Amino acid sequence: MKAERILAELNRMRKDLGEDPSDLEWVAIHHAFCFISYQMAAFQAYLDDQDRKGAFAELDD
Repeated sequence: MKAERILAELNRMRKDLGEDPSDLEWVAIHHAFCFISYQMAAFQAYLDDQDRKGAFAELDD
């Protein structure tokens, strides 16, 4: 699993919600997206570990 794939999905969700700083869902997704963007290497290492454990086996490639 590539970090970019997860980021793309978070960004899609963020855009679907529309920018609304009073909406906790948008705020949570926005800040998760920003944080992960700044911590790509650490997030990719986490995803690699999860992939070895089979966490993404149900997803289509």
